[in-house]
Amino acid sequence: MTRARIAGGTAALLLVALLVALGLVAARLLRNVHSDADVNASPAIPRSPATLVEAHRGFLYGRVTTHGGAAYEGRLRFGGDEEAFWGDYFNGFKEENPWAADVPAERLTESRPVTVLGVEITRRKNRLNLGRPFMARFGDLRRIEPSGRELLVTLKSGTGFVLNRFDADDFADGVRVWDARHGVVDLSERRIRAIEFLPTADLEAAPDRLHGTVRTAHGSFTGFVQWDRQYSVGADELQGRSVDGELSLRFDAIPAIARDSEDSARVTLRDGREFVLSGTRAVGRGNRGVYVDDRRYGRVLVLWAAFERLDFSAADGSGPAYEDFPPGEPLSGAVTTRAGHRLAGRIVFDLDESETTETLDAPAGGIDYTIPFGLVASVVLPAQKGCAPGRHAGVTLHSGEKLQLECAGDLGEENAGMLIFTDGSESAEYVAWVDVERIEFDRTPAMFPPLAAPRG
Repeated sequence: MTRARIAGGTAALLLVALLVALGLVAARLLRNVHSDADVNASPAIPRSPATLVEAHRGFLYGRVTTHGGAAYEGRLRFGGDEEAFWGDYFNGFKEENPWAADVPAERLTESRPVTVLGVEITRRKNRLNLGRPFMARFGDLRRIEPSGRELLVTLKSGTGFVLNRFDADDFADGVRVWDARHGVVDLSERRIRAIEFLPTADLEAAPDRLHGTVRTAHGSFTGFVQWDRQYSVGADELQGRSVDGELSLRFDAIPAIARDSEDSARVTLRDGREFVLSGTRAVGRGNRGVYVDDRRYGRVLVLWAAFERLDFSAADGSGPAYEDFPPGEPLSGAVTTRAGHRLAGRIVFDLDESETTETLDAPAGGIDYTIPFGLVASVVLPAQKGCAPGRHAGVTLHSGEKLQLECAGDLGEENAGMLIFTDGSESAEYVAWVDVERIEFDRTPAMFPPLAAPRG
């Protein structure tokens, strides 16, 4: 055998060995890819076109025009990775109060003591602060339009609100648009001329919405969830530090999250592994709370101090569609005063809320309730000393459920009182909050869209 033939045979053997080694590496990489897919994402479920439309109907959709004249239309998500669904809330602040003109000026002042070394020397009168937060479900909105320092928001009912543009955090963070022609476009607030909300059109693809049951010492709440007031779809990621280092876990790989301590959370993965995560806002005392769209109340926010455990579950679809949110109707009912007078007619609550889609906001046991007034049957205030701190008001829903909510938020001492337009009158009767004993609201049919129930 010649040296050349020996060298050739050796080279051939080396080539075969190299090909075998590459094959083993490729197989291992392929196994790792499949393994990561199993951990980090839910298995894809084939859907028909009709099923896709139904599954995606809860996603925000609209047309955004810019100051440069461009227009983008498609699925929307505010802040890039925050509000994404019609049941999510748009937040802002109303500095002006149009209802103040219906109240005698002297009724809108408060007297506060001026003290020196703990001794009251005089009293100072100040005009009540009538600025109020603005909250509305995206499904109740028709249009958002910035104008200088203001933000003009129009509801489906046609009612318009002027907000302080620089207090509207949801708008300040900009909006992401999945446009069919231009791809994914991120628009800053300064580029936006107007946002027009439209019924959700056919979407080729969209992530699954998070749904589950949040457990607290004061009860459980089931519905679509938004972790840390931000993460709401399976593709979002929960980040934290574990004994194995920094981790970033997709929510659709997580069946359960439990509070481990004030500064940590215990996360269970679908393969049974558990990690205690800490070191980030989302998994400790900095967590801003978990929103749950519970069909009984509209929406609740479970604060971290009250949170015990979240068990994720599948739901049919992505929630109510834009068409499922009917325009708000005027609030109506009766107000009974502590002096025994009963005034019936159109109601403006807290010199602020005047439509059925607006919300009664008050806490109880570390849970903030955001209840559309269309679900509220009555509010009964404490018999003595009114709704002072440390006391509770009885709130009964049209479903018959009764809640004891703290005298805070809309039920607190800062409530500016009631306006009642009796018998269709254009002039209103004013009742200060301290004089209110009971409020009864008329029932408005079909004001709140049905929320998805868990599968199985």
